[in-house]
Amino acid sequence: MTQGILPFKYEEEKRGVGLTALGGLPLYLDLIHAMGLRDSIEKHMKIGANKKQGFTDSEVIISLMMLNLAGGESVEDMRILEEDEGFRCILEKMQNHGVPRSERRRLKTRWRKERKRVTPSPASIHRYLSEFANTYKSRMGESKIPETSSNLRDLILINKDIIAFIQKQCEKKIATLDMDATLIETLKAEALYCYKGFKAYQPFNVFWAEHK
Repeated sequence: MTQGILPFKYEEEKRGVGLTALGGLPLYLDLIHAMGLRDSIEKHMKIGANKKQGFTDSEVIISLMMLNLAGGESVEDMRILEEDEGFRCILEKMQNHGVPRSERRRLKTRWRKERKRVTPSPASIHRYLSEFANTYKSRMGESKIPETSSNLRDLILINKDIIAFIQKQCEKKIATLDMDATLIETLKAEALYCYKGFKAYQPFNVFWAEHK
């Protein structure tokens, strides 16, 4: 485009490959690598390890983290990451970075057919997340905190590793816990109505104030 009032002009990128509209996400991938999050996930989570096929625990969890950071509202939005060729290329390099050749060969055996996706499909994510579910069913007029499942307890161990990394970078002697319950609207049939009149879940968030 011809230069207008502002001191720059637009130029069309002739190449149609290798670009990404998610340019901020690689910074988080760098952070994930620096804190050793992939190793922490593989150490503590055993959902993918027990199934011995398909995506590993770290591949699923990190993909979900990226989806959340990209503003995804449901697992169906994973297609946004998968269809972004530039980001897909970066994520694939991150998944293979530092992995010994013998381990890469072992990971290939998790796939019966040629692997075509870098991120899990929505169906795969639904199956993975169902492993965290508790058998407790909510009932109208009843408020109860369900027992933490074993897989959720494993996630807590990963969270401890993240906190340890943050403390190592910037140690704090005081921990003021800022706690808040947040309403997350949902269309799930089994969800109950919240006090604001819509179907919702109410996760309880805890923030370390000194690390904000």
